[in-house]
Amino acid sequence: MRWSEFFIPTTKEVPKDAVVPSHVLMLRAGLIRQLAAGIYSYLPLGYRALRKVEAIVRDEMNRAGAIELHMPVLQPVELWEETGRTEAMGDVLLRLAGPKGDWRSQTVLGPTHEEPITEIARAYLRSYKQLPVCLYQIQVKFRGEARPKSGVLRTREFLMKDAYSFHDSLECLGEEYKKMYAAYCRLFARCGLPYVVVEAESGPIGGDASHEFMVQTDAGEDTLVRCGSCGYAANTERAEARPVPQDEAEMQSLKDVHTPDQRTIDEVTAFLGLTPERMIKTLVYVDGSNGQGDDAPGAGDAVPVVVLVRGDHEVNENKLNRVAGASLELADEATIEKLTGAKVGFAGPHALDKSGAGYRLIVDQAVAGMRNGATGACKTDYHATGVNPVRDFALTGDHVIVDDVRLVAAGDACAKCGGALESEKCIEVGHVFQLGTKYSDAMKANYLDKNGRAQPLIMGCYGIGLNRIMAAAIESSHDDGGIIWPMTIAPFHVLILALDPRKEDVVATASKIHDELETAGIDVLLDDRNERAGFKFKDADLIGIPVRITVGSRALVDGMVEIKERRAENVEKLAPKAAVQRARDLVAAALKKLEQ
Repeated sequence: MRWSEFFIPTTKEVPKDAVVPSHVLMLRAGLIRQLAAGIYSYLPLGYRALRKVEAIVRDEMNRAGAIELHMPVLQPVELWEETGRTEAMGDVLLRLAGPKGDWRSQTVLGPTHEEPITEIARAYLRSYKQLPVCLYQIQVKFRGEARPKSGVLRTREFLMKDAYSFHDSLECLGEEYKKMYAAYCRLFARCGLPYVVVEAESGPIGGDASHEFMVQTDAGEDTLVRCGSCGYAANTERAEARPVPQDEAEMQSLKDVHTPDQRTIDEVTAFLGLTPERMIKTLVYVDGSNGQGDDAPGAGDAVPVVVLVRGDHEVNENKLNRVAGASLELADEATIEKLTGAKVGFAGPHALDKSGAGYRLIVDQAVAGMRNGATGACKTDYHATGVNPVRDFALTGDHVIVDDVRLVAAGDACAKCGGALESEKCIEVGHVFQLGTKYSDAMKANYLDKNGRAQPLIMGCYGIGLNRIMAAAIESSHDDGGIIWPMTIAPFHVLILALDPRKEDVVATASKIHDELETAGIDVLLDDRNERAGFKFKDADLIGIPVRITVGSRALVDGMVEIKERRAENVEKLAPKAAVQRARDLVAAALKKLEQ
């Protein structure tokens, strides 16, 4: 391929509003162009890389025994109503606009395909003899991202591989899960990603177990914690730490302190001269499914849930919802004031009705082990010091649960070995779930077992963001000059620079090298533009092709050309024929290393 006959609109300007490296470099290298917020066109160079990612994903899915199909983006909303996910997905679920009763008002753009695949399964998978089966597709998804950002890392339209497996036993699901897990490890390695596998939350997809595949980068919106000693790793939404040791200090007497207008942890600790870990945060939640507004169905029916965490900790709402067995959300001011008898910011567990008749109490384990904490006094402008669990508020009883409901933080002790946990920003590029029967129960997708009894299909779900793989590769492999592509997903393997295309010997040599590499099956790009040498070198670094061969008149005087790997510092001088073989060897070695 000749550069002059291709379309690579590079630019030296840093695009406005582009901050993270992958976004900046994808725009500057002419890989993508933004059409609207969260919506991108893939230009030829970027599309070549995306198609290579797609080929690797498809190859590994086929190798793992999954069967490809294609499902529509347009989906009837009634499928989502069957599973109750119209509310769970909220504004992320994009609906077509149309008058009431019109087909458009009854249609959504698929953000994922659990409902359509389950509809297919309930229509055709009628017997245990048809199981197991794993179906996958590579399809466009649409999600109503309120604030798309970071280029293709968070968009409203993206390309996703989603696979779904169906089974007649949890053991069978477990085997498929292991198979997909291994396939993901292979394909991310083949794409050149330095990935980490972490325990994860299932989120609105649901399910009993899940793992995420992460790539560490400061541009990431997720955070993982991992232990340098034993290798334990988890998304912070799922991570657990070793229980905080019991404080053995002597109990102090309970005392109310006047704290006018001091509401936040920072304000109160500064006023009382305490550190945040001495505070007890008292948060009031209600079951979000019942609503809080005066006009909401069931408003006022829900029993408030009082949650206690240490002042330097944050509530992990995923853990909290699992412990509570409900979908909780923070209560409104009226609910808090009715329960505590004080303005917001002055709630405390010791001053609530000890019987718990009007609320449930969930105490984080770290609070249960505290001594002499400080918290709100349930009196406006007052806090209490010397607050102690058991003596001043219950840790047992029908209305009390003590459990781990906080976010793990860097420095906490690893739950597995006790080593110190570290936190890192990261990008999620893949996610696998053991769904169980969530969707088959909701949509009545049953099969007949060996005894002729109807049983719900047991499901697994396995997703990969193809666009994110590209961005993650760039985030993890670039320098000040530009992209450094892994060989397997690079748009081209080799770039030939003809430094002076006006000279016949330069053009002839560059063209011969190009043709010999192309004949050998190497993806090769010849920069034959009539531009300055410095301009070409900068573009070469920017687009990041793994191997560069430079043909210049000075070196040709000695019968030599220069060859250099994008990620290396040294330049080799070789005869043109030897440079062709060297390039072939470099490409083959890099592909072999990543394909193993």
